[in-house]
Amino acid sequence: MAKIKYHFNTKSLEYELVKPGFKDFAIKALSVIAFGLVFSSIILLIAYNFFSSPKEKVLTRENENYRIQLKMLNEKLDNLGNVLTELQQKDNNIYRVIFEADPISDNIRKGGIGGAERYSKLEGYNNSDIIIATTRKADIIARQLYVQSKSFEDVLNMAKDKNKMLKSIPAIQPIKNKGLKQLVSGFGMRIHPLYKTLVMHTGVDFTATVGTPVYATGDGEIMNPAAETVSGYGNVIVVNHGYGYKTLYAHLSRKVVNPGQKVKRGEIIGYVGNTGISTGPHLHYEVIKNNVKINPVNFFYNDLSPAEYEKVIEIASKVNQSLS
Repeated sequence: MAKIKYHFNTKSLEYELVKPGFKDFAIKALSVIAFGLVFSSIILLIAYNFFSSPKEKVLTRENENYRIQLKMLNEKLDNLGNVLTELQQKDNNIYRVIFEADPISDNIRKGGIGGAERYSKLEGYNNSDIIIATTRKADIIARQLYVQSKSFEDVLNMAKDKNKMLKSIPAIQPIKNKGLKQLVSGFGMRIHPLYKTLVMHTGVDFTATVGTPVYATGDGEIMNPAAETVSGYGNVIVVNHGYGYKTLYAHLSRKVVNPGQKVKRGEIIGYVGNTGISTGPHLHYEVIKNNVKINPVNFFYNDLSPAEYEKVIEIASKVNQSLS
């Protein structure tokens, strides 16, 4: 109920009823509205900061579910990474070893995938850290899978080419070594026949009479030897077998093949001689893998029994005087 106001008239000395005007009504109305706005603002502020709307509650639950799903996805990616690591190890240590292929280095398998700016569009969100970590992990696995798939393609091609490879890799002695008596000097530090000091002997020497046939130890192609690598070798033949392998036959009396000619394992390519720096008729034989000279004795397995092979290794390991 509205209050009734009176005004004392000093002239008539009487109380007169005060009738509110428009101004009073406007002030009262504005006061009520202002109070209502202030009160509503306080209520809305409290509600906004301390209470969630139904829609916000739904979004909060969805975000929490996404966070859980990302965490599970991270765990699955870790498991996939472990499986991929096992495949990479088998690839390097089994599959590629079988076909004598070089392993794929970690620099190639686990190469970079770009800088931090690659994920700049994912920054600025509540779950940016886990989103970026998951995306980066997926990118790394995707790259490694690509490299691994290419490696498996190489292994598959090598498997298809296995028969050709087995025929090409040196696997026999270059002369008929009856009774294993022709092998007189092995690979390693040996006494030089002229200087009488220990020097590196990069092949094996077979003693034989001039004119003894020399055989290609694997399928390949005759190539021109580099002059600086065969100094003192006299008449020399180099066969490129592919797969990183080459063989060298030195001090020959005669060659019966020419550069560019294809040869088969067991085919005669020349004859033993005494040319170049040599102290007597013999064949100096080398095996070269990826331009590195390695022990030829390890490649005499195809025409020897296990007992004969052990005997050859024993003979070749003796430190004696080489013939060239």
